Amino acid sequence: MKKFREIIRLVETSELSQRQIAGALKVSRPVVSDTIRKIKSSGIRFDEIMELSDTALGELLTGEKTTGSKTVQLQELFPYIAKELKKKGVTRQLLWEEYLEKYPEGLRYTQFCYHFQQWQKEDQVSMHIEHKAGDKMFVDYTGHKMDLTDRKTGKTTPAEVFVAILPASQLTYTEATMDQKQESFVRSNEHAIRYFGGVPAAIVPDNLKAGVIKANIYEPDLNPLFADFAEYYRTAILPARARKPKDKAHVENAVKIIYQRVFAPLRNRTFYTLEELNIAIKERLEEHNNRKLTKMTVSRRELFEEIETNELKALPIAPYPLKNIQDNTLVEFNYHIKLKEDNHYYSVPYSLKGKRVKIIYDERNVAIYHEHIRIWQHHRSRKSYQYTTETAHMPKHHRFKDDWSPEKLKWWAGNIGVETGLAVSHILEAKAHPEQAYKSCIGILNQAKKYGHTTLNLACRRALNLERINYPTIEQEAKRIYEQYEQEEDKKQMSLLPEIHENIRGKNYYS
Repeated sequence: MKKFREIIRLVETSELSQRQIAGALKVSRPVVSDTIRKIKSSGIRFDEIMELSDTALGELLTGEKTTGSKTVQLQELFPYIAKELKKKGVTRQLLWEEYLEKYPEGLRYTQFCYHFQQWQKEDQVSMHIEHKAGDKMFVDYTGHKMDLTDRKTGKTTPAEVFVAILPASQLTYTEATMDQKQESFVRSNEHAIRYFGGVPAAIVPDNLKAGVIKANIYEPDLNPLFADFAEYYRTAILPARARKPKDKAHVENAVKIIYQRVFAPLRNRTFYTLEELNIAIKERLEEHNNRKLTKMTVSRRELFEEIETNELKALPIAPYPLKNIQDNTLVEFNYHIKLKEDNHYYSVPYSLKGKRVKIIYDERNVAIYHEHIRIWQHHRSRKSYQYTTETAHMPKHHRFKDDWSPEKLKWWAGNIGVETGLAVSHILEAKAHPEQAYKSCIGILNQAKKYGHTTLNLACRRALNLERINYPTIEQEAKRIYEQYEQEEDKKQMSLLPEIHENIRGKNYYS
């Protein structure tokens, strides 16, 4: 049957003569001629013929019914067997036993497996039988890119193309993105999961940096953002082994098909935006997923709905909140860490003072990790130079650097000036826990070393008048006052110089 199919394909898609086709396929010319005659007389279109099973094609070419053969009986069951094997817990032994119940005189188990393996090889579907429904999702980027064109300049920009496939049903998802950065990679994985309508047990990426920082056959180092994404969707990450092409054969085969069914049909079209390109890709993708699989007599979409959709885990209600990472952050002496993006401070257990932690945060939450363990999560605050403190994180007796205390800070401020004392007292009293304000107060008082007592006192007075009593305002005002004083001093020095002097040439000298 494979050679008959090749004869039909070459007749329809090439300009080879019957003699050339016979030579290429190592068959006699009358066989080619007879096959062409029977196909033409059948009145069936080429695409319909290629979707026929081997049994149906054999009947078409011979005009005989062959249902009496044990092998043919079994072959008619192969599409059903292939689908059933994708379901969890279903084995060839079980399906053979069911086959014998229907055909008591049927083939023995060894022959059953042999003929099924031969059928798989003919159709090249063996690699799709290995995975159970809902088990894995394979993801990768295509090697070739698609171009976006600038309307004004005509300059083209390459767009990456992401591909995901569920190997059991072969249902495929693809989209274009501007890059392969971790944010784009995570969002593409999420779009694929949302497209499939459920979460697979595991995601199998290639070892690209957006997913895997360091490849390792036993314990790969995952990108923290991708690992957090997997935790949110309650799935696992199983990176393909480096230099093991069989680990990612499913997605590589999907990429080849995407080249044929998406890239090729769109090769002569011009796209100006990513949205335009993805709309066109989606149209071609739907055609691909709804096209009948050879021999299986169902499309990828139909196979997915039959065997796989109920095996996927439920989706979270809300999309994944894309997170940011601030690594290697020092826990300061007052057991707080600084989120640099907001200039806001969050507490951690005081026992971590002086340690290094990792911060993973999104629009709503700030999670703090130490040695890969999440030790606390705060609600995110956007207030600059403010503190969020959990009472449980505080020690029973607060003894900070050099035994700082509110009384000591007020005494220091009072020695600088009345306004400085008022500013420091206000900051200490504004906090639920005075220790939250120690760093701000120390920062303010240290300005006296840089600009002098008088300048700092004037800066605090301005801050009090503006009712903006915080470290950034006072530091800014002190700097402004000092620079203004420097400028005035420079003017005074210049005013001491005589306008006319025998050593001064004057402007007329240069005219």
